[in-house]
Amino acid sequence: MDYKDEQRNEIEALESIYCGELEILVTEPFYTFAIPIKTEEYEPDTGNGLSCRLEFTYTAKYPDEPLLISIEEHENFEEGGEKQLKEHLAEQMNENLGMVMVFTLVSAAQEWLNVQWDKIKFKREENAAKKRKEEEEAERKKFDGTRVTVETFMRWKEKFEEETGYTKRKELAEREGKKLTGRELFMTDKTLDQSDLKFLDDDSVKVDESLFQNMDDLDLEDDDDDDDPDYEPNVSDDSA
Repeated sequence: MDYKDEQRNEIEALESIYCGELEILVTEPFYTFAIPIKTEEYEPDTGNGLSCRLEFTYTAKYPDEPLLISIEEHENFEEGGEKQLKEHLAEQMNENLGMVMVFTLVSAAQEWLNVQWDKIKFKREENAAKKRKEEEEAERKKFDGTRVTVETFMRWKEKFEEETGYTKRKELAEREGKKLTGRELFMTDKTLDQSDLKFLDDDSVKVDESLFQNMDDLDLEDDDDDDDPDYEPNVSDDSA
């Protein structure tokens, strides 16, 4: 077999198929050429879609032996993606030895990109849905509050009574052998006695004294007519 002639014929066919896309890099001693591939949704520098540039180099006995392939300028591949694609293409070469195979390899690589992109999209959608669910759950918990159980209520009650001084007053009453009423328990809480005084001492409470300066101008006379037993209201007689 004239391997050189077989390779030239394939190059001519590839130039027709990938018109304007195939780029011949080297012609001697063997052809080296590049073909770019990408998924339909690929957009440069956006994170959308996958793309790469496949570079092929013929060997002395191609197509009876594998040719050399390198993957260049790949975008948005996941970690290990380049290695996986090369392994996939190596399997395809072994299955097609004895016949020209570049078109088959490019098609296989294109299909691999499409499948991988579908997986990446699905994973992104799953992560986005999971994130939305977590955010919704966090938002819901803001309104749920703490579920009340016997244990949580008793802990709250104990803390509340301790903070308000109820427990101390009750212990004091028990030591004195006297059962205090609710009013007496309240009155023994000295902190409550000071609450109004603290309010009055608060500088933040302002009184507008000007409101009381013109008290003499107000008409505060009693309505003596209402107190006079001989007072009769002047009612007009419409029937007159």
